[in-house]
Amino acid sequence: MFDVDRDPPALVAPGARVRFVPVRAAVAAGVGALVPTRAERQDGSAGTPRVQPAQVTSPSPPAPRALEVLATGPLALVEDAGRPGLAPVGVGPSGAADRASYALANRLVGNPDGAAAIEVTLGGLAVRFAGGAVVALAGAAVPASVDGSPVGMHAALRVPDGGTLRLGLPAHGLRTYVAVRGGLRPPAVLGSRSRDVLAGLGPGPLQPGDVVGGGAAPSGTRPWPDVAPVRFPPGEPRPGERAGAVLEVLPGPRSDWFLPGAGHALRALRTVSPDSDRVALRLDGQAVPRRPGELASEGLVRGAVQVPPDGRPVVFLADRPVTGGYPVIGVLRERDVDRAAQLRPGDRVILRLATTV
Repeated sequence: MFDVDRDPPALVAPGARVRFVPVRAAVAAGVGALVPTRAERQDGSAGTPRVQPAQVTSPSPPAPRALEVLATGPLALVEDAGRPGLAPVGVGPSGAADRASYALANRLVGNPDGAAAIEVTLGGLAVRFAGGAVVALAGAAVPASVDGSPVGMHAALRVPDGGTLRLGLPAHGLRTYVAVRGGLRPPAVLGSRSRDVLAGLGPGPLQPGDVVGGGAAPSGTRPWPDVAPVRFPPGEPRPGERAGAVLEVLPGPRSDWFLPGAGHALRALRTVSPDSDRVALRLDGQAVPRRPGELASEGLVRGAVQVPPDGRPVVFLADRPVTGGYPVIGVLRERDVDRAAQLRPGDRVILRLATTV
């Protein structure tokens, strides 16, 4: 019914009419042979579908314009702008969790929008470049070095052939983006090089020994600033946020599902749960009172604040499911979804209902 190597990947789409007919067990066991893969359709032969998992690794030694992974820290993923437009067949958009930081890193090295970069969670990445590279770091600020010499954030950096870039642990924030001029070129799945941790689509998490190829440098020239100032560094508290990071919530579509006092409870100080990941930010604290039961599943957007039966709000991020059955009390402003993606377990959060759209 679904094959990422097929175009389109789903055999049926919303609105399609499907008729089930009884068949003999022997025929049912071989029904997959009726569905050729994309390659088999091209050469005219038949066969059963074969889904090959995307691989990041390449044979050693590294090819020119490639990077070799030496260490990854807790988690390092290849991410790009995602795979939007596939929700009707059950595929979420995924992509970089902090879009603003990801886009800044790419701009600093002159990449086009959507070029694949590395999303590093809590630092610890070490990569060696074959053929040299121009890179930039954005997002959570980390101590970084090239061949042992300290380098800064938010600026284009030249790494020599065989040079090694190392990232330390960020003092604030969670995710740092490493963009390479020309972008990274692991195999694409459904038009994107992003890893979706919920669906298991895209290149797997980077591992020591992986070699990732790079693309050709973009043609033309662009200004290369010495440094791009960032007004509010990701993960750091802003002025007036002593209690916790303030995230603004626009009113949601299911206000009728919440009981009196829900708005006050939503604004209570909360902490980020250790269960949080790229799928969602899960918040501990005062329960938001709501009616019992579930809705029929409906579409979810990035930044949706859903309230399950236990009353603890869940803020959906890049790898969210495409539908959900719990009521959505509101949706974060776009800029605050990026802030949410930089919060780490234990950080304090206040969800503030926005007074204007």
